[in-house]
Amino acid sequence: MKVNAKDVSTIVILSKNKQGTKTFQIKTMHITRLKYYAIGLFSVLALLIGSIAFLNNRNAQQEVEKQLLLSQIVSLKGQIPIALQKQSEKNSAQSYIQAIEGKLKNINDYLRKRGLKGFSTKAVGGDANAEGTKLSDKEVLSAYNDYLTHIVNSVAFTPMGYPRISSMTSSFGYRSDPFNEAHAEFHPGIDFKGNTGDVAKCTANGRVVSAGWNGGYGNCVRVAHANGFETLYGHLSRITVKVGQEVSVGDKVGEVGSTGHSTGAHLHYEVRQNGKPINPVKFLTLNN
Repeated sequence: MKVNAKDVSTIVILSKNKQGTKTFQIKTMHITRLKYYAIGLFSVLALLIGSIAFLNNRNAQQEVEKQLLLSQIVSLKGQIPIALQKQSEKNSAQSYIQAIEGKLKNINDYLRKRGLKGFSTKAVGGDANAEGTKLSDKEVLSAYNDYLTHIVNSVAFTPMGYPRISSMTSSFGYRSDPFNEAHAEFHPGIDFKGNTGDVAKCTANGRVVSAGWNGGYGNCVRVAHANGFETLYGHLSRITVKVGQEVSVGDKVGEVGSTGHSTGAHLHYEVRQNGKPINPVKFLTLNN
């Protein structure tokens, strides 16, 4: 295609010393459109600069958000041990409560084996409105746990309740001699009504220290307990334990009879402390 001369413009480039010129031809329409090219180039540059500024600003915001998230993560990490500690304390408190409930159940079992009515375990923990030094739940529960351990041991190893559930036919202290009413004698225990072969039960945990014939007591069993306590079961028709045997609350030690110095079938029962007879009636119920 032939180009007209008027459609072509010649551009001459001169050096400073006016030596060596360069010329080149360009279509005239490109010269007339140069301003549009400049505007386009400027727009592209402006777009690039704007994009770069936008990306830099976005990166700055993301960095701020990143630092904020990192600080929150550090804060949460710091709270994790506290949360775990609280959970540990909660689990520990629950363990104490379970231990207390177990001890209360043991106490009730001991009481029922003695023929005594158990007690309610509701509202355990005392008066929450009481004034005084405020203890933590763990400290309160620990105190209850120790106290109830003491109670369990006291109840288990202290003679308490009835060796057999029946009425008493003779009390502790001085009385008329059943074989000679003209004379008085000291009766060191209490007698329970019974028939030959009725079960006689141990009233506390302990160890059998004597099991056999014992003078006026006839067939007799003696059991040693904690704190210097000892119980005696006399006039038995049959002994079912041996010397050295460990016995628990409610275990059978023998059967009711009328052996020894006796006028009929009954169970003679004594409680001694440090070898001295004391009134067993004091140990028949918690109220005593």
